[in-house]
Amino acid sequence: MFGLILLPRSKALLAGMMAAAVGCVSVRASLSRFDEPRELTADQQVKQAFNRLTFGPQPGDLATVNAKDLDQWLVEQLDPRLIVDTRADSVLAHFVTQQRSVSELADSFPAQDIYIRELRKQRSIRVGDPFSFTPDDSARFKALNDRGNHLAQQIVAAKVARAVFSRRQLLEVMTDFWENHFSVYSGKMPTRFSLLEYDRDVVRPHALGKFRDLLGAIAKSPEMLYYLDNWQSQADSLHMNLAELRALGLAKSDGDSSRIRAGTRRRRQGINENYGRELLELHTLGVDGGYSQRDIIDVARAFTGWTINDPRAGGGFVFRPAMHDAEGKRVLGRDLPAGRGLEDGEEVLDIVSRNPATARFIATKLVRHFVSDAPPPSLVTRAANTFIRTDGDIRQVMITIATSQEFYSRANYRRKVKEPLELVVSTLRALGADPDSTGRSAQLAAGLGQPIFGRFTPDGWPDNSEAWINAGSMLNRINFGAAAANGRVPGISLKRWSPASILLPLPFGEQVDGVVESVLEGEASPETRQVLNEETNPIAPSNKSGEKAHASTPIANLSVLVGLALGAPEFQHR
Repeated sequence: MFGLILLPRSKALLAGMMAAAVGCVSVRASLSRFDEPRELTADQQVKQAFNRLTFGPQPGDLATVNAKDLDQWLVEQLDPRLIVDTRADSVLAHFVTQQRSVSELADSFPAQDIYIRELRKQRSIRVGDPFSFTPDDSARFKALNDRGNHLAQQIVAAKVARAVFSRRQLLEVMTDFWENHFSVYSGKMPTRFSLLEYDRDVVRPHALGKFRDLLGAIAKSPEMLYYLDNWQSQADSLHMNLAELRALGLAKSDGDSSRIRAGTRRRRQGINENYGRELLELHTLGVDGGYSQRDIIDVARAFTGWTINDPRAGGGFVFRPAMHDAEGKRVLGRDLPAGRGLEDGEEVLDIVSRNPATARFIATKLVRHFVSDAPPPSLVTRAANTFIRTDGDIRQVMITIATSQEFYSRANYRRKVKEPLELVVSTLRALGADPDSTGRSAQLAAGLGQPIFGRFTPDGWPDNSEAWINAGSMLNRINFGAAAANGRVPGISLKRWSPASILLPLPFGEQVDGVVESVLEGEASPETRQVLNEETNPIAPSNKSGEKAHASTPIANLSVLVGLALGAPEFQHR
């Protein structure tokens, strides 16, 4: 108890390399089928790909991809095993939590009640006997707890670090998409370290795989089981578990079934419908997916007994037959026979993952996220058909979307507003930020209205411009840009920004051109250029007069231009 031993995580490198080779052939073959003409120029296609399929370009990224085939870059992003990610691996090596399991962390840094329980055990104090929590006990626990809280902050810090530094950008974007689709809330977790497992071990490994595998991993994750209360769900007083069902079969032969049924009625705690409802409404079929309240109830019955082994200690999934409703069920027109256990839930996952309504619901959300707030129906249909044809292969669905005419249409170019996390990460990437292990960068998204794993309801953060843009939010976004440009964001310093050494000696007009090129990817409206040329902020209260903000040094002057560029519509959109 309370140990601090670091255990390295095993890696199957050879198997990964072999699988990557096979995957590369598969992705290339799929890409070869798409040669439709695209409305955007070659340069714009690269910008569109980087702004939709990554968290935004870093200095030099666009030029690098322009120099080679965009499809080759897409092949690598679609199969991240092909990408050597040395920088991200180096950054993450400094995060203690990334090298440990949730159970190790929970054991090393327990909650107060568990800490006291262990002290009582160590001191042989029996239950019911008086126990005094001494000042020394309190001081030791405070130090341990503070360290635990610090490490818990590394979970979101590591998520941001991956998004900023990983070369496997599409994997990070997809991981974030699925973590929002299968949304859980940090304030309702088994332990303060649980989200480490959810991000690292549950979602990320399946983010570009088969939807059924991802759905199964989510269904068995302690985080989802705990958040939606399924870990406590068990057969109600009207239904029997497997042991009771078998006993009833024996009892019928000697005429004594009343005793068995009476035993089931004595249980008061029964099924919890939360997961069953959200599985159908939010995770698979969608609210109009053709299910009934009866389906919700029987799905909930199918998942009784799917629970967690000692959740407060970071335990994992366990199926408990004694909690499972083993009587027959009917889900979406299919009968689930009586007398089964874990198979009930697995079959429900099979049914819903392969339902055409799920294909359309998932396709719609993906197209909305990657293409347009108003998903083009033709692309949704093609993406849904790919989902059905490939048995829910997420990678193949993304190929359909990322190579489509709609993806590269002028109507959808730079039209998606960046959500707060996307804005923070794209800023860190654009300005070449250094790593931040403190968690402060992650809190910036919360300050802009989107705390990481902070959505209280299970529907996830909205994925449309209207939800994120209003007068108040724009002021906060502009102030964030100014703070970043002035070195008030962890890891960012314009003095270390690679374009700065070139821009600082230039005349003011050429500095404006350079900032447009470096921050806004060479595209700025006349209105944006006017703001930059006049160095005025038309929204901030401090600049209501429209007076020019004079800077005292070259670097301060450049910071004004960069801050205004970060607040411009061209940077706020992707």
